[in-house]
Amino acid sequence: MEREIRYAAGIDLGGTTVKYAVVDDRGGICFSGSLPTPATAGAEAVAGAVLQAVKACTDHAAAAGLTLDGVGAGTPGVISADGRTVVGGAENIAGWENVPLADIITRASGLAARIDNDANLMALAETMFGAAQGASDVVFLTVGTGIGGGVLIGGRLFGGYRNRGTELGHTVLLADGERCACGACGCLEHYASTSALVRRYRERAERAGKDAGSVDGRKIVEAYRAGEPLALETLEEHWRFLAEGIRSLVNIFAPQKVVVGGGISEAGDFYFDRLREYVAESVIPVCGSHTEIVAARLGNSAGCLGAAGLVFGKR
Repeated sequence: MEREIRYAAGIDLGGTTVKYAVVDDRGGICFSGSLPTPATAGAEAVAGAVLQAVKACTDHAAAAGLTLDGVGAGTPGVISADGRTVVGGAENIAGWENVPLADIITRASGLAARIDNDANLMALAETMFGAAQGASDVVFLTVGTGIGGGVLIGGRLFGGYRNRGTELGHTVLLADGERCACGACGCLEHYASTSALVRRYRERAERAGKDAGSVDGRKIVEAYRAGEPLALETLEEHWRFLAEGIRSLVNIFAPQKVVVGGGISEAGDFYFDRLREYVAESVIPVCGSHTEIVAARLGNSAGCLGAAGLVFGKR
C-alpha cells in the first residue's frame, strides 16, 4: 500500500525576493511563485510580505484539496535555537532583528511554523532531495555575492551553541589578509566568493591597463575557456582560495559530501575537476578519504524545498 503524501509550504526570504512553494515530502513542487521583498521598509513590511507568500500557498492548497502540515521559512540572519525568532545578523534587510517570525506565521495562518537560516535550509534541501541525498554528514557552501553554508552531522543540521555557528564563509584563510565585510581579516568570503573573483579580475585588468567593462563571473569563465591570461590567473587563484577553505572544512568535519552551489558552480565539470585537484593537494588524506565534492542540483528551488523539509521533521 502506497504511503500518504505529506505537503508543506516552504518560504524563502531573500533581500530582493520572497519565493514560496507548496512542496510534497518527496521533493515535488506543486505550486510556486515569488514577490518583491520590501527590504528597506522595516520588519513589519517584510513580515507582511512573508505572510502574503504564506497566504498564496494556503490558498492554492485549499483550491487543490491539499492539507498542509505546516509552514517552514528560511531567512537571512541568526535564528533562535528553538526555531522561532530571527535574532539578527540579516544585513540586507532593515530592522530584521528580534522578529518572532514563526509565531507571526502561526497566528496568521493557523499552521505550525518553523524557521531557520536560509543557507542551512539549502543544505537541508540538498541532503533530502538533491546532490547529497542519502548522505548523513554534509558540508554545503553557496558561492555568490558572499559565501554562506550549512553543516549536517548525523543527518541533522548543526548550528553550534544556541544556533550561532556555521558561518562557513568567515573561515579565516589569511590572518593578515584584507578586511572582510564582517570586520575580520582574511575571510574565505572575501577571497573566494564570486564578488571576490570579479574584484580581483578588475584589479588585474587595471594594473594591465585594460578596461574590464561590465565583467561578471560568467564572463570570466568564458574568458578562461578562451584562454585569456587575466581570466586564467584569476580563476586559478579563485580555485586555490576556495579549495583551502574546503580543505579546512573537510579536515574538521570529514563529510561524505561537500556540496557547492551558487552561480559559479554552474560553470561545468571543468570547474569541479580543478577544484577537486586543489583540495586533494592539501587535505589530510584520512579525513578526506570518503569525501566527494559535488555541484548542487536544486538551484533556486533549494530554499523553499529546505524550508518545507523543516516541516517534514528532517532537521
